[in-house]
Amino acid sequence: MERLNKNDLKLIEKAKEIIKKNYDNKEFNHTVGSALLSKKGNIYLGVNVYSLHGACAEIIALGSAIANGEREFVSVVAVRGGEKEEIIPPCGNCRQVLLTYAQDIDVIINDDYKIKINELLPYSYEVKN
Repeated sequence: MERLNKNDLKLIEKAKEIIKKNYDNKEFNHTVGSALLSKKGNIYLGVNVYSLHGACAEIIALGSAIANGEREFVSVVAVRGGEKEEIIPPCGNCRQVLLTYAQDIDVIINDDYKIKINELLPYSYEVKN
């Protein structure tokens, strides 16, 4: 585990901003915001989309980054919105997707620390191309 730096704190603020703008306290379709930092220094945002087969905020942010030509990433964070706003770790599916697309990414897991994705998902499934 590693302590957060100023870029990590900025990323957390961006994730908080996006979920505050989009939080849905009636249907609960949008309850998590995410921010992803690319190696080029660009920040991509996402909110979860809930449905029978929804997508998590981290996946939406990653897809946005990829759609914009990004392929290398530094860190990612997810923030639950609403009254109990808090940083949350990625779900199992997000961990696998992040590991597949960003093997060296740092995942911000709380207000103080981040961890490498491969430490967050040991013994993971390996996708071979």
